[in-house]
Amino acid sequence: MTTEISKTRKIAAWVIAGLLTAQYLYSASGKLFLHPEQMEQMHLADWRIIIALGEIASALLYLFPKTNNFGTLLLSSYMGGAIIIHMTGGMSIALPVVVLLLVWVGFYLRNPDFFKLK
Repeated sequence: MTTEISKTRKIAAWVIAGLLTAQYLYSASGKLFLHPEQMEQMHLADWRIIIALGEIASALLYLFPKTNNFGTLLLSSYMGGAIIIHMTGGMSIALPVVVLLLVWVGFYLRNPDFFKLK
């Protein structure tokens, strides 16, 4: 049995997905073009292009309903890595934790049946 999703819930899910996708695309553009020196500070300069492309692909998979499951999995992994980098670098983990929570809230709003026990 599939749960019917209300119009308000659909709108909230699209707003969250759109904002998160925009944030990830901006972040990836920063890694590629705007602030590549930040990746050097974290000793990830050699990986910045791969990380940015993975971020773009994950965000786009998250945006579209048919691939939302895969995008959520990939963004969760990505944010887990960001949390580890922040922890080992002595930076605050608050922002990556909040973003990760928003990824899961957006996923839940779109896929409420995923969390139901059968």
